[in-house]
Amino acid sequence: MGEIFRMAKMFITIKIMPEYPEVDLNEIRKKAKETADNFGAELLDKDIIEPVAFGLKALKLMFLLDESKGSEDLSNEISSIENVSSAEVVDMRRAVG
Repeated sequence: MGEIFRMAKMFITIKIMPEYPEVDLNEIRKKAKETADNFGAELLDKDIIEPVAFGLKALKLMFLLDESKGSEDLSNEISSIENVSSAEVVDMRRAVG
């Protein structure tokens, strides 16, 4: 009997830098979730807000997606969200199980 091949899942953490300190990080999170849903990824409840400098805070979000999808593609999509200066993958791990 043949085995069914399944793509592995991976956890990726994307660090999102807003354009300026007054940007609503909750709004960016909401739009990042919509982007992830359209991309076929799942936004997990592992938000981290990291102080950067002069009141600017970065938002780190963790996603679960198929290994066949490009993590850089997702970060590029997120970086195109309004009021986002940049988005980069800062951690990537294969999900076990």
